[in-house]
Amino acid sequence: MPDRFTLGIIASILLGLILPCQGSVAEGFDLITHAAIILLFYLYGVKLSRRAVWEGVTHWRLQSLVLIFTFAYFPLVTALSRPLMEPLVGGALYAGLIYVACLPSTVQSSIAFTSVAGGNVPAAVCSASISSLLGVFFTPLLVGVMFSQEGGGGGQVGLDAVLTISYQILLPFALGQLTQRRLRPMVEAHKSLISLNDQLTIWLVVYTSFSGATVQGYWQQLDALHLGGLIAACLLLLVIIQGSIYATCKALRFNLADTITILFCGSKKSLAVGAPMMLAIFGALDNNLLLPLMVFHQVQLMVCAHLAARWRRKQQAAAA
Repeated sequence: MPDRFTLGIIASILLGLILPCQGSVAEGFDLITHAAIILLFYLYGVKLSRRAVWEGVTHWRLQSLVLIFTFAYFPLVTALSRPLMEPLVGGALYAGLIYVACLPSTVQSSIAFTSVAGGNVPAAVCSASISSLLGVFFTPLLVGVMFSQEGGGGGQVGLDAVLTISYQILLPFALGQLTQRRLRPMVEAHKSLISLNDQLTIWLVVYTSFSGATVQGYWQQLDALHLGGLIAACLLLLVIIQGSIYATCKALRFNLADTITILFCGSKKSLAVGAPMMLAIFGALDNNLLLPLMVFHQVQLMVCAHLAARWRRKQQAAAA
């Protein structure tokens, strides 16, 4: 049975296909979506513990490896695999894979899978949080570099994009950090509502994007073969990244708990950060970028859930 978040995404997609918003209604949804994004990053600033970040930084070997795989190795593999990936998905969707490669790791699901698998949970909390924080700075820079090399002008990080990122992401996050002492107890006491806000923001982004695509006739232009190729490409990328992480951890003699943490935090990409950041960097929602992100998100959830359950069964068998 799919979880609430996945069901919400499916419902948002169906609504965008069947009842797309247009005209003044679409403009109203755009304003609500931008407000929700600002609130999202403000609450990230309130939630992110400075002490947890400091404690996590002290495990520098683990944190460094996660950051290297997230912001260096993943984009490099995606760029080098262009001769294989582009024929599978087409040029437009391949640009979406490049965007996915530039994103930070997830927070909630990385920690959850690490916990289920018996990994180093405190390190996962710090690692995923640091990745999301650094992604605010690294992702726009990576997008600018990668898209300029691919010949795409839309990914250039100019002054307008920097200003948009500042007021939509950096400023709310900084204000959240400044007001953390006063508001964090309230946020901690209402975790379920905060989690629902995170999910609502993504549902809004997905609905407005699919609505725009429906109105513009995007789905009639999408090649079904390229869509199937996109699923295969996402799975192949994830297998390459996770296989490389596991081999590296073995070579560097990390214990199993740390290996689990590095694998989950270093191979996953954040839909929660990636969708709002797309608006900030590109100034609009691009379905050729959003669709690969959503497909990769679902693929990583299914693969990581299988791995977490497998590690959990092994540890339970060993304990018995």
